[in-house]
Amino acid sequence: MFFNVFEYINEFKKIEMMKKIISFLGFALVTTALFAQDEWRIAGGKIASPWADSVNPAKPLNEYPRPQMVRPNWTNLNGLWQYTIIPKSQEAIPAAYSGKILVPFAVESALSGVGKTVGKDSVLWYQQTISIPSINKKNNVLLHFGAVDWQADIYVNGVHAGMHQGGFDPFTIDITSALKKGTKQNIAIRVWDPTDEGPQPRGKQVKKPEGIWYTPVTGIWQTVWAEQVPKSFIAETKQTPDVDKQLLSISATVKNMLPGDQLKATAWDGDTKIIEKLFNADAKEMLPIANAKLWSPSNPFLYNLTVSLLRNGKVVDEVKSYFAMRKISLAADAQGIQRLMLNNKFVFQYGPLDQGWWPDGLYTPPTEAAMKFDVDQLKAMGFNMIRKHIKVEPASYYYHCDKEGMLLWQDMPSGDLGNHWESRPAIIGRATDKNRSAESEAYYRKEWDAIINSLYNFPCIVVWTPFNEAWGQFKTAEITKWTKERDPSRLVNSASGGNFYPVGDMVDLHNYPDPAMPDPELYGAKRAIVLGEFGGLGLPVEGHNWQNDKNWGYQSFKNSQELLARYSGMMSRMQELIKLGLSAAVYTQTTDVEGEVNGFMTYDRKVIKMPVDSLKALHLPLYKN
Repeated sequence: MFFNVFEYINEFKKIEMMKKIISFLGFALVTTALFAQDEWRIAGGKIASPWADSVNPAKPLNEYPRPQMVRPNWTNLNGLWQYTIIPKSQEAIPAAYSGKILVPFAVESALSGVGKTVGKDSVLWYQQTISIPSINKKNNVLLHFGAVDWQADIYVNGVHAGMHQGGFDPFTIDITSALKKGTKQNIAIRVWDPTDEGPQPRGKQVKKPEGIWYTPVTGIWQTVWAEQVPKSFIAETKQTPDVDKQLLSISATVKNMLPGDQLKATAWDGDTKIIEKLFNADAKEMLPIANAKLWSPSNPFLYNLTVSLLRNGKVVDEVKSYFAMRKISLAADAQGIQRLMLNNKFVFQYGPLDQGWWPDGLYTPPTEAAMKFDVDQLKAMGFNMIRKHIKVEPASYYYHCDKEGMLLWQDMPSGDLGNHWESRPAIIGRATDKNRSAESEAYYRKEWDAIINSLYNFPCIVVWTPFNEAWGQFKTAEITKWTKERDPSRLVNSASGGNFYPVGDMVDLHNYPDPAMPDPELYGAKRAIVLGEFGGLGLPVEGHNWQNDKNWGYQSFKNSQELLARYSGMMSRMQELIKLGLSAAVYTQTTDVEGEVNGFMTYDRKVIKMPVDSLKALHLPLYKN
């Protein structure tokens, strides 16, 4: 039995590779890869990351996609699919397709091999004949999508199997009833995405990219995979740590549960079993975690977890997972100013605004190694936090943050913009909310709920941010209250840099370029004081820019030495602000993105603009409170 989730996933990969070698005697694997390479080429003439050449069109992003719920019986469906773009008015499944697209890269991206826009008046169709080997009649077959932007209609063997709206949350379609005899099944997917011409959450995508707004992302942009499960199976688990009581709350959603079904939860410290409990499948149980090893940036310890569904004492279904014991909260310091507390101690949180965009894959990193590179470099630079800016990442990204000990603030992707923005925390009662339509509100609420639910178990996430800079900010008090009720175990930053209301756990100022903070005498008695964005110092690097002109930062520099000197002054000022009551700060940003050249790294990740060791030396003193 394997108890380390990474080892568990790697073992599946080894098994699958062995099966393929046995089945195809190695030769077919090479032939398939060469054939796929011949059918696919990177589109466009833009810059690319170092990992673009490592993309395998036969099986891109082939890692197990859901590290919080691992089962062995799965099939990765990434690879070359057929595609076509046709008028939205044509609703029938196309009889012919235009060419090949590399899934899971959005059609506008270079790595898709297409590099075309779609727009609100057209739809994007995908088609593929997939192979699901050895379908057991006692099992159900689930079709999983990490993310598809925006509206996806799924057809299996010509039958409409389901529809999903939402560009940032994973979803699953049970396709069992639509399957035909044999292993070959036809999948067709119709995608419609109005980008910035609809009321749905869409982040920074616009049909005419410029400034801080970027290229559209349409269609599949995270892994597609199939999974066989028993008729009764564990659909999700929910783990909530209580550090003060040294308990872990555990529950699960079980599909097709029968009376008398039970769950067994087993927690492991490495390969040492520390607790095992049996309880009713529809109940919540508390697991005592004695002498808990607390998770933190300096000690990101993860416990392994097994959750089993039992019927008459026999295991019906089982998933592997993990959890951490950590607590995020507020508490007043000696001056009465609220501070961000990690495991009941004040830890200053400092990190970059992280857009999560790639020059070759847009929303999608070219490889798993590329995705890990960003987190690893930020850790090496001495950051202990990342603000994931109005985008949601694949599950493996959060897993890597969990493993590396990176605190994470998760934004809700913006949409339906247009209301007035107070540039500083407003006098209470003056701030305004946008009057959204019922349709717009429904899209927001549904997707924010789904995002929180899908990311709930990742311990790295310590803050939820429903709104950014009044972009679509509406019913702030109500949305903040709902978010807090949805997840009382984390803090809520109601509107980062947006219109201030006396709700939530922090007051968040955006100030460019120099660090600043809201007045702690006015705001610090009930909420933490944070600097949600600052910096944005620009340095274009020739040969590594997305475009030749219109590149910008909030202040521009000619070389790395000038940039480092200016940044060093900001860090000196940051130490002063911490003493005055500042609890966290976010610098703009991890990398350049399209026309923005204010990253620590260039957009292609080939140049780090300031020495990593110098940055770490500037950052470490910030945590010595």
